[in-house]
Amino acid sequence: MGYSQMATLSGKVTDKNNPLPFVNVFLKGTKLGTSTNVKGEFIIQDIPLGTYTVLISSIGFETQSADLSLTKPLNMVSNFQLVENADSLKEVVISGTMKEVSKQESPVPVEVYGFNFFKANPSPSVFESLQNINGVRPQLNCNVCNTGDIHVNGLEGPYTMVLIDGMPIVSGLSTVYGLTGIPQSLIERVEIVKGPASTLYGSEALGGLINIITKKISRAPLFVSDILSSDWGEVNYDLGVKLDFGEKVQSLLGVNYFNYQNPIDNNNDGFTDLTLQHRISIFNKLNFNRKDNRLFTIAGRYLYEDRWGGAINWEKKHRGSDEVYGESIFTNRWETFGSYELPLKEIIKLQFSANGHQQNSVYGSTIFNATQYIGFAQMTWNKNFRYSDLLLGMSYRYTYYNDNTPATNGINYPNVIHLPGIFAQNEININEQNKLLLGLRYDYNSIHGNILTPRLNYKWNSSDKKNILRISTGNGFRVVNIFTEDHAALTGARSVQFEGELNPETSWNVNLNFINKNYFTNGFFLGIDSSVFYTYFNNRILPDYDTDPNKIIYRNLDGFSVSQGISLNLDMSWTSGLKILAGATLMDVSVKENGERFRQLLTESFQGTWSIAYEFSSIDLAVDYTGNLYGPMRLPLLGNLDPRSEYSPWWSIQNIQFTKALSNQWDVYCGIKNLLDFTPNPYSIARPFDPFDQNVVFGNDGQVIPTADNPYALTFDPSYVYAANQGIRGFIGIRYTLKTGQ
Repeated sequence: MGYSQMATLSGKVTDKNNPLPFVNVFLKGTKLGTSTNVKGEFIIQDIPLGTYTVLISSIGFETQSADLSLTKPLNMVSNFQLVENADSLKEVVISGTMKEVSKQESPVPVEVYGFNFFKANPSPSVFESLQNINGVRPQLNCNVCNTGDIHVNGLEGPYTMVLIDGMPIVSGLSTVYGLTGIPQSLIERVEIVKGPASTLYGSEALGGLINIITKKISRAPLFVSDILSSDWGEVNYDLGVKLDFGEKVQSLLGVNYFNYQNPIDNNNDGFTDLTLQHRISIFNKLNFNRKDNRLFTIAGRYLYEDRWGGAINWEKKHRGSDEVYGESIFTNRWETFGSYELPLKEIIKLQFSANGHQQNSVYGSTIFNATQYIGFAQMTWNKNFRYSDLLLGMSYRYTYYNDNTPATNGINYPNVIHLPGIFAQNEININEQNKLLLGLRYDYNSIHGNILTPRLNYKWNSSDKKNILRISTGNGFRVVNIFTEDHAALTGARSVQFEGELNPETSWNVNLNFINKNYFTNGFFLGIDSSVFYTYFNNRILPDYDTDPNKIIYRNLDGFSVSQGISLNLDMSWTSGLKILAGATLMDVSVKENGERFRQLLTESFQGTWSIAYEFSSIDLAVDYTGNLYGPMRLPLLGNLDPRSEYSPWWSIQNIQFTKALSNQWDVYCGIKNLLDFTPNPYSIARPFDPFDQNVVFGNDGQVIPTADNPYALTFDPSYVYAANQGIRGFIGIRYTLKTGQ
């Protein structure tokens, strides 16, 4: 084709009135493209006549597209204006200070992971989705029923508070089961604060907090449908619908359904490798339009789950019997939470939440029934002064808990805790480069008395805001709930013993965080996020597996415990479409008692994570490669004769996904999970062939006597667990999204 049949496209790309350099401008479906110069200008020459779609993309901005018709050999001029996206420097967070603030300006380091991060490795629950976040690890607590919790910087799940839209929803009894059934299509982002947040959030925020932020109704799509299935037979379905009830009320409805009914025993131990589950969760969020744009939202969720694991030949008729071993859990759970801004000149907000959790479960022939109700209300007053931002608040939390274990004296005598509290924080702007946050909280626990938790945060940033230094220190406290401490206490494999009255744990934490952001002339972006952390515990309560292999002994530590380490996150992006997020954490979580120092059980010394994404824009194909790497962790053994290794090996879970955009509404995705087909030692469950210890011989002291049939003096025990037994598997899904205006 001759030059006379060619056209030229030129123009300028800006952010409002500012030119944007190194923006990628190309014609979809072709190899024609370029980048803007330092003045934001671009030119693409020798374009064959025809109709095209122009794509304009840059790190930190929403990708823009425009249809282009070139019917004559001329120079067409077209200018574009980009808008910052949710991953830009000005994204808003609330977890660090309990009010919306720019992440860059927050004196508290908050990590933010958006919806696209979780789409890179789709899973049927938030629990699994967190596995590729540096310093965060989903930990399985049972080889049979596959329950688990979230570890943050090596600290177990009960040390971390999980919130939904800033409200304490997942805690206590629900720590084990509450991270399933949240429709992921409705999640806008997840915010993570590492280290004590007790000044603002009270008990259970001693190790950190995970705040699941649902989509604002105004920004949510009109309709989302997402179905995912694997070759193991798992089926997960997410549905999201936005509805308008007149001009005053908008609704966001979400449904999650998960079903897995295919018993598999690839490791040949006679037990299910993956727990069978049948779960449905319904979520609804309402937003009310009020005068002067004042806030009023209320949401609710209901979850029902039926899960079981155990011997392959287990059936419902065996539930609670000693014929065939199985662990069966029925869970009924409801939640409601909301925020209301009072119709006053001052900024006064009322936040509230309530939830109920009923559990009917059996572990072999051991029956565990439990009920928990939690009510929470909080009033805050926010006042801006010339150089400071003051937040005052008062709260009240009611907890009712009852079960049939020694945690409530083994009788129908529920634990009831009243926890009123007041708190204050003042964010002082010293100047444009220095900021100080002071906080203090006082709570009165109806059982444990007065609790005072102060904190201090300091932030410095360079004049160009490419370098940020944050120093945080504070005190935390936590009241113990035995069920959440160790699920193995209920399996029937070990009995529970308490030594003395358990006092609340307290801790002091120091965290140093440094962020550096670099934009290079070729369009390459490099972000560095590094931290050093140290936490010192008093009155630490750890389950003692070692003193007696037939018991779990709970007591306050006669000594101290330390969690310390360093972490590094790298965020790299190229205008070509390649993005890499990689992180590593080196940590030491140890206990010192009676002059002896030892590592905490089920805590790795090293963790690495990565997420590599590349988009072939010309064919609308995205590739995501995600994974993690864990160092050895100490595991619970059943005495000196136990032949299993005291430490787990180095292990890694890696996944790959391909996503093809069929149109603006339809996406098809498929891939492979656990590419290396890693599974734990096939002998993770001790004596799975004798789950009721019928052939175990005990001495007068209650200890196991070695016999020819049992030379290692073992009992049935499923608590030797560090990773899932589910190996390599393929998955496929299809997603439909209808946005406003489409």
